[in-house]
Amino acid sequence: MSFTTLISARQLRAGLDAGEPLVMVDTSFDLADVAAGERSHAQGHLPGAHYLHLERDLSGAKTGRNGRHPLPARGVFAANVGRLGITPATQVVAIDRQGGMYAARLWWMLRWLGHANVAVLDGGVAAWTAEGGALDTHIPVAANMGPAYPEREPLAALVDADQLMTRLGRTPLLDARAAERFRGEVEPLDARAGHIPGARNRFFKENLDASGHFKPAAALHAEFAPLVGASSPADVVHQCGSGVTACHNLLAMEVAGFTGSALYAGSWSEWSSDPGRPVATG
Repeated sequence: MSFTTLISARQLRAGLDAGEPLVMVDTSFDLADVAAGERSHAQGHLPGAHYLHLERDLSGAKTGRNGRHPLPARGVFAANVGRLGITPATQVVAIDRQGGMYAARLWWMLRWLGHANVAVLDGGVAAWTAEGGALDTHIPVAANMGPAYPEREPLAALVDADQLMTRLGRTPLLDARAAERFRGEVEPLDARAGHIPGARNRFFKENLDASGHFKPAAALHAEFAPLVGASSPADVVHQCGSGVTACHNLLAMEVAGFTGSALYAGSWSEWSSDPGRPVATG
């Protein structure tokens, strides 16, 4: 198996039935109740799926100036990945119950480690059960299953706040937050309301159809093309509130054939924490 963006529930079932050496990881989460994802995993998950927690496993230590979900050190994440038995040859399937919102974060982070064979389960747990897949309550033991994931060249691009500052106005910047937060009408989570000057809004949920699956590649291409414009996709930078839902737009662009865009991981939560950085509204 070699899936690098999305995998359908039917394709996943076929792989499991064929005995493919998959590692499935449930990343379900709720920003309003940080224990909810782990509870839902315990109550029923795809058989054999491990669980990684957004704040404990997919984020690093917060300083108050580096955003709400800063990336962990690459070596720390590599050790967590190896603990799940993931090697460079492993097909990984990232799963959640939120339309890929958190699974896309794991997808991007594994690419950041240099791992190509990682895909998000399109439609998540609901798609699995709709396809007739069973859920399990057994929690697999992950401790010390393997060595740390080996150091490799990243397959995902990353920019920091200083680099982004030098590129403002010269590179497409896409903000994945809801429109009212982007415009600065409300700000329930971060230090200031508004957006990074020059950013354009692409709410991540626009990547999904009414069933909660990603739109077809052609539809996503048509929607992202005006946002990319004449720029190379590699010049596009993605951000959101804390570097999570921006990964959903990065995944959608990969599905659409726009490859190589970068993530500003600190995103609005980091940018807005510094009063010296410019802010736009409207």
